[in-house]
Amino acid sequence: MTIKGKVHRYGSDVNTDVMIPARYLNMDDPAQLAAHCMEDIDADFVKKVKPDDIIVAEYNFGCGSSREHAPIAIKASGVGAVVAKSFARIFYRNAINIGLPILQCPEAVDGAAAGDEMEIDLGTGVVRNVTRGAEYRAEPFPEFMQRLIATGGLINYAKERLGVGM
Repeated sequence: MTIKGKVHRYGSDVNTDVMIPARYLNMDDPAQLAAHCMEDIDADFVKKVKPDDIIVAEYNFGCGSSREHAPIAIKASGVGAVVAKSFARIFYRNAINIGLPILQCPEAVDGAAAGDEMEIDLGTGVVRNVTRGAEYRAEPFPEFMQRLIATGGLINYAKERLGVGM
């Protein structure tokens, strides 16, 4: 699975409270959450983001409260993946559970600027900055996690494995 899109660049300690502000936590529809994604840190994010764009961030992306709303809003906004130097553990788990690919690759973060075009091969972990002609390597997901992401998250993966109708 390959993801290719434009980079949206952020710093360290991007909190789940700015990914989807608490005032919208009464919503559970992914499209409604996506309409407010990142608005407290980047008011124009939802106007700029295109399908398969990539968020690139520094350290501790997803810190703060453990709400699943944050990765749901990011995924529903069209973001294809997040690349960061490090992730808050609960955000990492929530992202994988809903099928949002996230990769830890400090070198790719250091080599990326907002607006660059980036391509990620989830099978190999290769992260290419197409704009700058650079290539980096993140740890690829194990095969079962690639399948989990491809099916749209843990619930869909479990239904598929159990043969339950989706």
